[in-house]
Amino acid sequence: MLGDVLGLTKTQSLAYRDLVASPSLDAAELGQRLGCDPGDALDVLRALESHGLAARQSTNDSRFQAAPPEIALGALLARRKDEIRAAQVEMIGLEEEFRRSSALRPATDVVDVVRGADAVKHRILQLQLGARETVESFTKPPVFVMPADENTAEDQAVARGVRYRVVIDRVFLDTGALRVDDVAEALENGEDVRFSERVPIKLFIIDRRLAFVPIQTVVEVGTEGSDLAPDLVGALIIHPSGLLDALIALFESVWRDATPFAGPGERSEASELDQEDSRILALMLAGLTDQSVANQLGLSLRTVQRRVKVLMGVAGVSTRIQLGWHAARKGWI
Repeated sequence: MLGDVLGLTKTQSLAYRDLVASPSLDAAELGQRLGCDPGDALDVLRALESHGLAARQSTNDSRFQAAPPEIALGALLARRKDEIRAAQVEMIGLEEEFRRSSALRPATDVVDVVRGADAVKHRILQLQLGARETVESFTKPPVFVMPADENTAEDQAVARGVRYRVVIDRVFLDTGALRVDDVAEALENGEDVRFSERVPIKLFIIDRRLAFVPIQTVVEVGTEGSDLAPDLVGALIIHPSGLLDALIALFESVWRDATPFAGPGERSEASELDQEDSRILALMLAGLTDQSVANQLGLSLRTVQRRVKVLMGVAGVSTRIQLGWHAARKGWI
């Protein structure tokens, strides 16, 4: 964390911590602690000295002492704050200039093209890190750029207070590509998640001012019956326009019809329903088949079907639709 904030390398950050915890260190002693040669350790000590984080002993200039953290780090933090303020002023100016130039674009020039999987992945992360208020997205197979567990920018944006609304194609749950525990964790972190039988496109909408549409095409080469060329990965960036408005309207339409994921919550009849039954109900209401529910929870198909029948008996209903209505009314999910 220290290095990230102040622009230090990981080695420099570790070295400063070692200095803080010691009366003084020379290059050999620091090298032993860091697991590097004394020459490299001396370079680190000199770098800390140039940052004002270390000073040489007056009686022995081969030994270094840590500068007081409150003074040394305070100065570096103040310098960083000044740099950030200057960057913010420059960003505002560039944004205004960009808006003026965008207004001069032809009416048909509202789409930019991003080419290549690496460039698409970089843009997805960049756009989320730059989001201020909302990210709305469609997720559907196949995954051809970045698996969900590599999307670190999503966690960072949520932590900053950015609201996420995500519609996920139900096939991810049906096939086990997405685990119910992952969905529950996203909900706990503050994301809104729904499932749809069919998600039309891959899509990110950032602050309702920009849309990002990853695309994958297969180009046929040669004569009829020949092999297909490798997939071509890219994306479209949609700027403010009627097309962006249409994508926002599409998202709202799919979101409205999608099924919210009802995770286990407060239950007014807790004695009648345990945690696993609550999870079974939640997945049923998300539209999963009994077999998919069994796969998600590590149960047998027969166990799921038996427990559903027991729940119907407890609720005093004869159909699964009635069971869902009863579960919602009684706060079982």
